[in-house]
Amino acid sequence: MVWTGTWVAERLGVELIGDEELPALLGLALRRNPKRAHLLVSGVLGKHVPRHPSVVYGAGLDLGRRVRALLGDEEAARAVVLGYAETATALGHAVADGLALAPYLHSTRRPVPGVAPAGGFEESHSHATSHLLLPEDPKLLAGDGPLVLVDDEFSTGNTVLNTIRDLHERHPRERYVVVALVDMRAAADRDRLDAFAEEIGARVDLVARAAGTVRLPEGVLEKGRALVAEHEARHGAIREPETVPLASAFVRAGLDWPRDLPDGGRHGFTPEHRERLEAALPSLAAGVGEALRSRPGTGRVLVLGFEELMYAPLRLGTALEEAGHDVRYSTTTRSPVLAVDDPGYAIRTRLVFPAHDDPADGPGERYAYNVAGGGFDAVVLVVDSAADTPALHAPGGLLARLGEHVPHVVLAVVPSYVPSRAPEAAPYTPGTAGTTRTVENSGADEATADDTVTEVPDATEAPERSSMLPEPLRGPAFSSYAPEEVGWLLQDLSDVELEAPTEEREEAIQSGGAHYAESLPVEYQPSERYQELFHAALEASAARIARAVGTVTETVLAERPGTPVLVSLARAGTPVGVLMRRWARARHGLDLPHYAVSIVRGRGIDANALRWLAAHHDPADVVFVDGWTGKGAITRELAEALKDFDGFDPDIAVLADPGSCVRTYGTREDFLIPSACLNSTVSGLISRTVLRSDLVGPDDFHGAKFYRELAGSDVSGAFLDAVAARFEEVAATVDTDVKELLTADRAPTWEGWAAVERISEEYGIHDVNLVKPGVGETTRVLLRRVPWKILAKRGAGADLAHVRLLAEQRGVPVEEVDGLPYSCVGLIHPEYTRGATGADGKAVVSR
Repeated sequence: MVWTGTWVAERLGVELIGDEELPALLGLALRRNPKRAHLLVSGVLGKHVPRHPSVVYGAGLDLGRRVRALLGDEEAARAVVLGYAETATALGHAVADGLALAPYLHSTRRPVPGVAPAGGFEESHSHATSHLLLPEDPKLLAGDGPLVLVDDEFSTGNTVLNTIRDLHERHPRERYVVVALVDMRAAADRDRLDAFAEEIGARVDLVARAAGTVRLPEGVLEKGRALVAEHEARHGAIREPETVPLASAFVRAGLDWPRDLPDGGRHGFTPEHRERLEAALPSLAAGVGEALRSRPGTGRVLVLGFEELMYAPLRLGTALEEAGHDVRYSTTTRSPVLAVDDPGYAIRTRLVFPAHDDPADGPGERYAYNVAGGGFDAVVLVVDSAADTPALHAPGGLLARLGEHVPHVVLAVVPSYVPSRAPEAAPYTPGTAGTTRTVENSGADEATADDTVTEVPDATEAPERSSMLPEPLRGPAFSSYAPEEVGWLLQDLSDVELEAPTEEREEAIQSGGAHYAESLPVEYQPSERYQELFHAALEASAARIARAVGTVTETVLAERPGTPVLVSLARAGTPVGVLMRRWARARHGLDLPHYAVSIVRGRGIDANALRWLAAHHDPADVVFVDGWTGKGAITRELAEALKDFDGFDPDIAVLADPGSCVRTYGTREDFLIPSACLNSTVSGLISRTVLRSDLVGPDDFHGAKFYRELAGSDVSGAFLDAVAARFEEVAATVDTDVKELLTADRAPTWEGWAAVERISEEYGIHDVNLVKPGVGETTRVLLRRVPWKILAKRGAGADLAHVRLLAEQRGVPVEEVDGLPYSCVGLIHPEYTRGATGADGKAVVSR
């Protein structure tokens, strides 16, 4: 028999290493997703691959029995089983059945009218939505007995560790059991679980059917993207067998579902509920069997469940199997996967149809894999009553799509269970209520990323897989920084033409026809003379920068308890964030997480990036980092944006604060930071961020480009290394500076803002957005915008050498003035047209 991972393994070099049973449990497919390459497809989960119901149910049942043997009956009776929607809802339920003595709960993406959530998970990618916890008894997870967490795959362990950490802080337990079909962790991840258990003072056991690892060759993501693109170009995006005209009519099965019996674990499922279901299953199966017998020639039957409604269809399938039917079982899904008709590939065909349960996140595509062309004589489609809508029955709906490929379709509708007593919990609004904590997941059968657990007062929640926001982009695939230096919470727009001539951009911006974040300036290519100036400035100021880096980092470490999470404002803040991370590692052995996010004046910070951060870290640990302050516009922008997100501190830590706009800084002097002299070539070859509605949807990160073609001019690493090399020599001075700062009055005076307002009026500009104070902002004006004139503080010396050079090259006058709180101020031409001129009469054009 051909292994269903052969096709991918041969083309991408992916290797599955481990127990002999692994190839029978897992196949490989390609995600139709540019952020990830391969997908592990379970052969016994019943999600993508139809299997005998007894095999699917038996896999979970066996794991549950092993957990009961591990715990003993006394502890098993005190346990609670928690499953991850959508993929592990039936698996978790089967584990609970094997355990037999414990209640079960799974998370859900579907709000239920009249039921107040006891918590939830903020999802974050394009094809899913927020998940909730809706237990009928809100105290279900508040006990101190063992907590059994069930997922289909245990990969890095981050999902489980973060879930346990979150729950343990509010409801400590002595024991946790993690259950998965396969344990795919590396050795380091196994050691991490042991260390984690010791850290929280609890026992954490793992029960899995098989173990192994996936070996990914270098460049697998790029190869995967190319392979998907090539295959879709050759065969089309959707692999379906040729439609054959078949009987499209369907029959309804008479399903006498017991009154007040839950349809699954969405609101909790107790051992008593289990007894009632077991007693009812023979008659339920008989009703379905009667509907099948009404249609001749229904030998091979597929019971098809619906997204997270997996358990009820599975048990109907086992009952039909026991009654003598030839049955397979699988479910529909939200997860987009490439289909390839090859015996060595796990996903042979797919059906595409619109959502039919009025989902909270709006309409979208849904999928059924390996159903078309599967040789089925009949499909028993099992949905709950909330999903039995006109969309299900419409042309092009799921029933019609099934009728195109299968001769007989039977519809069985399970009543959607709504608790008679809603739990008394505060209303939950995804993304705004409570605080958020980390739950990362990388399951085998879903295109997953990470999730947010959102706390509601006096409630307990559980983890949920997120199939929304992708993992951060990292070098060398995106940026020239090492992957551990920074994770970019951006989407890669490198292949999109975004650049426009500076004059065209300025005209559009000032006329109101476009926002500056909707395009990019043509990337400035520094002359040989300018590059020499950069290197000279770096050599002269490296120690000064190192001192400021050390001072701001030590201030952050002194004033933020726990482990700070550095979040730099892309892109000017990112080199500073990397340097702060390097200082913390060099001086204290700390490995601080560091991410880069986009913030756009007038548009705010990337809300999806904040949701991702809240899903992976305590927002109270987040420290926003920028290079310098000018007039404080971004400081105000950030503070305003964070009003909609609980737990984040709006204070920005900056290298230089000449505008006196923040209280956490390395210095308040306005001096030349060499990274301000260049654009992408000193910032990991990343462009300024882009926010444009046709490119960035409501569920997307803001965008940016990676200028790989400028690698020959890249000095990002040279800048970092030159500054980091001076850390040791400035350490003593930094210690003195920090002691003084921690006792000083560092309250912002907003002196810079007052100066900007004064300059705006004195020079007849009447728009503070066209006044860019400080060395860094003045440099940006000369590189990106159409400058009018430069105001230089009288007597300013070497710090302005590069400013004077750029001004000379662009024909922009430099005017020396007194009483300037900055070294210089750049003025953008206030009434720009293509014929605009500077004060000296020269046309202000790019040179």
